[in-house]
Amino acid sequence: MELLITPITDYYQWLMTDVRDPRVDSYPLMESPFPTLLICLTYVFIVKKLGPAFMRNREPFQLRKTIVIYNGIQVLFSTWLFYEYGRGGWFHGYSFKCQPVDYSMSPMAQRMVHVCWWYYFSKFTEFFDTFFFVLRKKFNHVSTLHVIHHGIMPMSVWFGVKFTPGGHSTFFGLLNTFVHIIMYVYYMLAALGPEYQKYLWWKKHLTTVQIIQFIGIATHSFQLLFIECKYPKAFVWWIGCHGLLFLVLFSKFYRATYLANQKRLRAEKAEKERIRLELEEENNNLEKLKLSNSSEIISTQHDRQLDGRKRILKGH
Repeated sequence: MELLITPITDYYQWLMTDVRDPRVDSYPLMESPFPTLLICLTYVFIVKKLGPAFMRNREPFQLRKTIVIYNGIQVLFSTWLFYEYGRGGWFHGYSFKCQPVDYSMSPMAQRMVHVCWWYYFSKFTEFFDTFFFVLRKKFNHVSTLHVIHHGIMPMSVWFGVKFTPGGHSTFFGLLNTFVHIIMYVYYMLAALGPEYQKYLWWKKHLTTVQIIQFIGIATHSFQLLFIECKYPKAFVWWIGCHGLLFLVLFSKFYRATYLANQKRLRAEKAEKERIRLELEEENNNLEKLKLSNSSEIISTQHDRQLDGRKRILKGH
């Protein structure tokens, strides 16, 4: 057993001391991955077990104002993160084809390290998306996709901040924060109430933007498998596979939510048209029957009139 454990612990110590970026040593939660892992597991336990049990015999909380404020803050926070990713490199010469990590102490490199940590922290604030669903008893929104997406992101980003806080894979954060600006604007409008529903026609397109995001992330990452670039291949696979994972999950959600719904609506429309045609045919048949009966009645009345006249003539 010791022969198995010793190499693992030695490798872990080597990663945490020799491979780490020492510039993040002073940042909270960066010393070890285990506190982040514990927080993520606690999140899953709360939203799947503890939260639903707590709300079982309670009325849903009315959190409209709180949610509006929360989403407004997230819009501002995401906008700031996007801006800092740009100022930290992407608006100032970062290459979309190949961008090694700048491990120097230059102001721009330090700025990128700083925003990378705040992006990592933002993944914890997004837990409140799910907490609000649970408190409002919107358990159908606490889907497998939703929990996986929120539950693994802090752990995923932790490794990026610990070892590569800058360079090629920060494109993930740049694109993701931009999408989150749009996403939280939508959530804020939705939380304002029914009178704002007319402004939310673009929900389907929001999911499309998210899918395009993951295609962009996977493509941008995996291109380094085919060109020479001084960027760790481990993180090429790490980020690229995350992009593919969420691409599959969000595409499945899109098909189930929108394409299946369109198919159902088309089937309902066809059924309504069939019923309309049947009713129209029945009405036409009824009209024909009425005309036929009217003709018979007129003919009978005419015959009676003739018989009456004949009897009158005979009487004369």
